[in-house]
Amino acid sequence: MPASTLPLLWNIVWGFVATLAMTTVIQGAQGLGLTRLSLPFLAGTFFTGDRRRAVIIGFAVYLMGGWIFAFLYFLLFASLGVYTWWLGLATGVLHGLILLVAVLPLLPYIHPRMASEYDGASAVKLLEPPGFMAMNYGHQTPLTTLAGQALYGTVLGGFHQFAMLLAS
Repeated sequence: MPASTLPLLWNIVWGFVATLAMTTVIQGAQGLGLTRLSLPFLAGTFFTGDRRRAVIIGFAVYLMGGWIFAFLYFLLFASLGVYTWWLGLATGVLHGLILLVAVLPLLPYIHPRMASEYDGASAVKLLEPPGFMAMNYGHQTPLTTLAGQALYGTVLGGFHQFAMLLAS
């Protein structure tokens, strides 16, 4: 059975499991004081200025994003015809590098509640900009973010590798 014929439900379940694993690493690192980055909080503050609601809304948006990216990972695996944990790991690390180097530094230009590198905080723009590789949120932030993204990809690739072994 090719992995592309795996039931949609399993892709949803493993996308959820991978997102939970990644979130555990990233939020755990924040709880341990290794970073101040909270991707769910950043996502939530796009929609509301209420910090408590931002966390809840952010986790919902973050979970949806995790599912969307899981399907993109599955499409990559299928297009390459390779279903392994190591491809998932490599894809997760690449995804993390793109996030740190290209996406997060652009947030001040599109996020309605984030100050820029050039302007300080204001009554509306209360969030500190991440800076290059999100270093403004702590020196361990790149490592913890890459670890979370690597685990995400490894879970997704490992699931497909396991499913392929069961099918053969």
